[in-house]
Amino acid sequence: MQTITFIGNGNMALSIAQGLKDKYHIEVVGRDMDKLTKFEEALERKIDKYLLDDFDISDKTVLLCIKPNNIQEVSQKLQGKAELLISILAGTTLENLQTYFKATSIVRAMPNLAASKQASMTTLTGDMTYKEEALSILSAIGQTRWLSSQKELDIATALAGSGPAYLALIAEALADGAVKQGLKRDDALAITRGLFDGFGKLIQDIHPALLKDGVMSPGGTTAAGYGALEDGSVRASCINAIESAYKRALEL
Repeated sequence: MQTITFIGNGNMALSIAQGLKDKYHIEVVGRDMDKLTKFEEALERKIDKYLLDDFDISDKTVLLCIKPNNIQEVSQKLQGKAELLISILAGTTLENLQTYFKATSIVRAMPNLAASKQASMTTLTGDMTYKEEALSILSAIGQTRWLSSQKELDIATALAGSGPAYLALIAEALADGAVKQGLKRDDALAITRGLFDGFGKLIQDIHPALLKDGVMSPGGTTAAGYGALEDGSVRASCINAIESAYKRALEL
């Protein structure tokens, strides 16, 4: 079984490890052994745990899951040259990664928190030599899509990487609206979850505009609700959210 080496033990690393644990052997490198032990307990799978100082990444497949502003500090503690380095650091360019880390090949990837359910939408770009291997690894946690440039990846970060937060806001607001009109909270949440589950399947095969048109009958309830969303500039707010998140990715 191939080994995947995680540098970093935060929430995203754990989410990805949850998706990979049945197909790969996991080793995790961090600063604090107690936190590594908690990572292992949360993963519910035996892993190899190592402290960061002087850890040798030679010939390893590494998933870099640290904070972007820690790359210089972390890189100085590592030894050797990785075979493949896959970075999930938002806004951190291939050029910056090449400056700080030694690797035969470097790929940038942007998964999201659905990785823990093997339902991430992960975008990747980087060294084409290891494209298929990187796609194979990340496909263990959901869907993948290789993009042709770092600019496209940063835009995709604003969409798929941050998207769960946007959809969570919408889900909460829709449930709150139902509660406001008199539906019990647990019923509202259960119905909202079912709505999102079914919608996720529908949108795989139907264009969003056609899906909307198919639901909206003249003068009906959907048209009334949809008009209220337009009055609230929901469409413009979603477009602006992507722009703001993309600009922030560039700042990082």
